[in-house]
Amino acid sequence: MDAKTARICYEDFEVGSVRIFGPRLVTREEIIEFASEFDPQPMHLDEEAANKSMLKGLSSSGWHTCALMMRMIYDGFLRESSSLGAPGVDEVRWVRPVRPGDELTIRVTCLEKRNSGSRPQVGIVRFSLEMLNAKEEIVLESSYSGFFGKRYPGSA
Repeated sequence: MDAKTARICYEDFEVGSVRIFGPRLVTREEIIEFASEFDPQPMHLDEEAANKSMLKGLSSSGWHTCALMMRMIYDGFLRESSSLGAPGVDEVRWVRPVRPGDELTIRVTCLEKRNSGSRPQVGIVRFSLEMLNAKEEIVLESSYSGFFGKRYPGSA
């Protein structure tokens, strides 16, 4: 989606603003399905093995949790934005296991924004993300910067 048709552009992000998206229910079946395909460690596939692991029970792969985070931010705001991608992720921390039956929300905080030095039609926004379970315990922390098209190229 380009900046002319996007509902959310670079200019719409405010430093310090916080938005919450979700909830998203995590099922036992999807934990096992993802792990079977991408991260076949026993603690993600087998409840008996998981109970004997340091996680003390079946839990989502950290990479599955990251994929859920991406889906939630896409559905929350990226789909309607002038997003042009990102140069990478600065940090990801898996703080607590994600369990079958967890309802996850994601809290996105706009940390800073700046103009691109090489492309006047693009701005860069840095975000902090926290994924929480229904008990409001943080299960994942992440930060990244994203490129967004400007509604008004050249604006500050």
